[in-house]
Amino acid sequence: MEVRKPKIKSIPYDEFKDNSTLEKIVDELHEGGVNVVTGSLDQLINWGRSNSLWSLTFATSCCGIEFMACGCSRYDFARFGFEVTRNSPRQADLIMCAGTITHKMAPALKRLYDEMAEPKYVIAVGGCAISGGPFKSSYHVVKGIEEIVPVDVFIPGCPPRPEAIMYGMMQLQRKVKIERFFGGANHKQNKEERELGVSNEELTARRLGDHRRETIVVTDVPEQFVEELKAEKEDKA
Repeated sequence: MEVRKPKIKSIPYDEFKDNSTLEKIVDELHEGGVNVVTGSLDQLINWGRSNSLWSLTFATSCCGIEFMACGCSRYDFARFGFEVTRNSPRQADLIMCAGTITHKMAPALKRLYDEMAEPKYVIAVGGCAISGGPFKSSYHVVKGIEEIVPVDVFIPGCPPRPEAIMYGMMQLQRKVKIERFFGGANHKQNKEERELGVSNEELTARRLGDHRRETIVVTDVPEQFVEELKAEKEDKA
């Protein structure tokens, strides 16, 4: 198979990856009155994704009223591309969990999150979704949705004002804009990766050395650790 060399006017093949040559051409175009924007394809795609976040309609209590206020004319978060909400998790980019999550509701939240396509995000709105809120010591309320699904942005308040919700959405935008679309969380899994049985986001986190997702389960205390504690007690005695 013949591999053709790329040909770009005024750029020699040897300087095809030379940024200084590209910057020189851009400067010449700017001087001629032509507006040119340079960047990577990742930046272009993430710019579109960050400005078209479709949230799942998921409000269980009073924080949902604040979310509704964000869509009204006073705040109008349609300016940021957040106005599109979906009733189907297969068409949504994020779950804005606005309200209390009980133990009876927790399986439904987890099921909706699992049905969403990657990349997907979660925003915890209000004290109830973050830590249980005023029902923290109650028997029927989950002490934070982070025990069920991974959370990207926390928006504290009881309930938080619409300005706080919009600011939280803008923080999620910043997170989306720095992601790697190609070769990142969206790549197709090969045979070995499918056998692991984990998501693309988890594979990316492991490849980048992020071990925060891995749960540590203490099943037994090492004997060496016990002996060291006994030796310390004898020395103090």
